[in-house]
Amino acid sequence: MTETSRRTLLLLSLLQARPDRTGPELARRLGVDPRTVRRDVERLRDLGYRVVATRGRDGGYRLDAGAELPPLLFDDEQVVALTVALRTVAASGPGDAIEEAAVRALATVRQVLPARLRHRVDAVDVAPVPAHPGRPAPSVDLDVLLAVSTAVRRREVLRLDYAPPVAPTGTETADGPGTGPGRAATEPRRVEPHHVVVRDGRWYLLAWDLDRADWRTFRLDRTTPREPTGPRFAPRELPGDDVGAFVAARFAGSTPSSGSASPAGEAGWPCRGWVELAAPARAVVPFVEDGAVEVLGPDRCRVALGSWSWVALAARVAAFDADVLAAGPAELVTACATVAGRLGRRATGGGRSVERPVPGRTDRS
Repeated sequence: MTETSRRTLLLLSLLQARPDRTGPELARRLGVDPRTVRRDVERLRDLGYRVVATRGRDGGYRLDAGAELPPLLFDDEQVVALTVALRTVAASGPGDAIEEAAVRALATVRQVLPARLRHRVDAVDVAPVPAHPGRPAPSVDLDVLLAVSTAVRRREVLRLDYAPPVAPTGTETADGPGTGPGRAATEPRRVEPHHVVVRDGRWYLLAWDLDRADWRTFRLDRTTPREPTGPRFAPRELPGDDVGAFVAARFAGSTPSSGSASPAGEAGWPCRGWVELAAPARAVVPFVEDGAVEVLGPDRCRVALGSWSWVALAARVAAFDADVLAAGPAELVTACATVAGRLGRRATGGGRSVERPVPGRTDRS
């Protein structure tokens, strides 16, 4: 590499590290005079980099974004971080389009890596383990993600069609029988988008619902943005000023301002209830995915949960290895009796037992 090429790359590295640099500062860092700095800046411009000169006493150079992506310069640590990020997205991205793009980008980066870096990045093998294997994360359309994120960044009111969850066929919900897998009829909403959030492999929009005058979370795989967006808005103050804590509390069935559990498991569950268990809260918390646990005593706690149907909610309650001391509302109490009756009849021989072979196992006599 010639001295001129080395110096030009160093200039690019300096401008990438901090976009605004004065001419004398660059000359000092490069060990050249201001005229040579100007020539090197012209070389960067010829390569496609948009370097803007600023005049005045504190004038200098600024690296701006251009219409096309020019070649980038990374140090070793940045390359490793970039490839790890791409591997993670490729293994557990929000949608097929993003995952495929990450795979292509990873192959492009790896192809030009020197051997010392290729060995380092190949040693990082990302194997995503879902928190809930039986509940795969839904795919998010790339256009939806970009449209919502753009509205968040521009602080523009977003009009969207939202599909609420649909109960499985044959289940009874608070609104009647389930209609099967898929989406229910969409609902038009007007929101002030504030944050895009990722939780347990699912992507959400945290927004202020203008029609309901309250904070809401919307799953992006159920969201269809509409164009054009609305007027700009002044961001509202989020209760507690902590996005992570606020969203976690919403999914736990409470809000930061309430300070206590409420019978409202994950937002959107049609059937919500509570139970008091004869068990310490610390023993129950690890098994409550989307509910709230409230300490009532050293060996007693209150759990708020939600589900598709009252019977499904009762089955969740039955999964806890603890006595139920109290429950509500009345629909949940009735469903618990129904589940108890079914299990009791099976345990006393009222149901037919069927032997099923274990896959992969052969009995030999």
